[in-house]
Amino acid sequence: MTGTRASKASTLEGKRAALKLSPARQVVFAVLALVFLGLQARLWFGEGSVRHVASLKQEVAALKQTNAKLTERNRLMAADVKDLKQGTEAVEEIARKDLGMIRKGETFFLILEQPGSTE
Repeated sequence: MTGTRASKASTLEGKRAALKLSPARQVVFAVLALVFLGLQARLWFGEGSVRHVASLKQEVAALKQTNAKLTERNRLMAADVKDLKQGTEAVEEIARKDLGMIRKGETFFLILEQPGSTE
């Protein structure tokens, strides 16, 4: 049994000796560890980090939604401009609605709702 213990002890000493690094290798290992830690810190906390990218994706989604609303608004305004350029109906409608104007020969009816009326 003592022979087995001696062989185990010598095996452990051999493993420890194999794990011991030369000073140059220790420096290289330390530099690589620092580079790795620096890259990890940038990945999780710096500019372009996972958190930053997620917030940018949310911002892009919100801006796309805003752009869609504005595009629809622009489309409607372009249709209004086209109507105003091509015919007089749109101009007449605006004159009646906004300025209270009527044509010669037209009769203006103002219908007042009674208070409490649900119609």
